[in-house]
Amino acid sequence: MSDVKIQGYNISKNTMIEINTYAIGRDPNCWTNPNEFIPERICPGMATGITIVELGLLNVLYFFDWSLPDGMTIEDINMEEAGAFVIAKKVPLVLVPDLHY
Repeated sequence: MSDVKIQGYNISKNTMIEINTYAIGRDPNCWTNPNEFIPERICPGMATGITIVELGLLNVLYFFDWSLPDGMTIEDINMEEAGAFVIAKKVPLVLVPDLHY
């Protein structure tokens, strides 16, 4: 957004900066057991995952029409559970040649 100086380095506006999170997360000067995976240290996927879940929830809450259809009341909704559990046998796929002449 603008020119900036960080730790003595001049960084021009619109410069793409890549941060080596792999090296930061495994720096023995900062961490005990630096090669052990501990997500709380630095996990770039955690923030992305939380953002995606929040965005999905936002879309459902904001864009979904939460009203009942015309003429329907809350008493008309059947909330009973069926309690069914279905197990289907896996059937191998059989390919049949196309017999168009």
